[in-house]
Amino acid sequence: MAEAEAIVRAEEPLDLTFSEAELEAYREHCTTFVRDQLDAAGVERAVIGLSGGIDSTLTSHLAVEALGADAVHGLVMPSEVNRAENMSDAERVAEELLGIDYDVVEINPLVDAFLEAFPAADGDQLAVGNLRVRCRAVLNYLVANHEDALVLGTGNRSEALVGYYTKYGDGAVDCHPIAPLYKQQVRQLAKHVGVPEDLAEKTASAEMWSGQTDAGEMGMDYDTLDSILAVHVDGGVPAAATADHIGVPESAVEQVRGMYERSAHKRAMPPGPEPLY
Repeated sequence: MAEAEAIVRAEEPLDLTFSEAELEAYREHCTTFVRDQLDAAGVERAVIGLSGGIDSTLTSHLAVEALGADAVHGLVMPSEVNRAENMSDAERVAEELLGIDYDVVEINPLVDAFLEAFPAADGDQLAVGNLRVRCRAVLNYLVANHEDALVLGTGNRSEALVGYYTKYGDGAVDCHPIAPLYKQQVRQLAKHVGVPEDLAEKTASAEMWSGQTDAGEMGMDYDTLDSILAVHVDGGVPAAATADHIGVPESAVEQVRGMYERSAHKRAMPPGPEPLY
């Protein structure tokens, strides 16, 4: 994890916030998407993993708006590395803010069982961190299959473009309702739909291991990442001009470009050879 002083912060980050009309348009767009996905699958229920973070909080709010509280089942899946306040926030979202049914399922026994089966991986921070995330995906689908439901993902545009998620972990879902939104816009839309300020502005962390934060692992805050993605990756502005425009070293822009290119496999179906005939 990067030290706090090493985290890059743009001098002039791009303002990607929506107008009130645009916020309402996206609110309707995302809730309609959820309903359409369930209709297409012929199911009436949705399952969502609740982490206490802003992405799952916003997604669960939109799901309840789209489907009603009775049709949404939350799963809170703590492990030994999760901060207690985040799990408390996850239960607060389910119980107090949304009134949805939810279960708390400890994943440590699952993780331990895998490490007993393959002890060589024990102590490998990244491998075990991804294992925790993949255990949650398995539980999401166990519940969804049992209840004839779809699994709603919580991925946003920023994380998708740089591959900041676990393949076949939090990326293993049926759909991502907030996929078009940069992180800055996720926070804004969350406040717009009524998510309390303390939840909307809390420090983002995937919590794959103790002490992890998104900014620390990526080496930059989300306003900076969003700005580079919007201007350089999505906007096509050259790296040097992007760096000059938002006030970051050109190396930061190149870092994000590298993350985008190296994570292309996460945004595509697994490849196979083309048919010969």
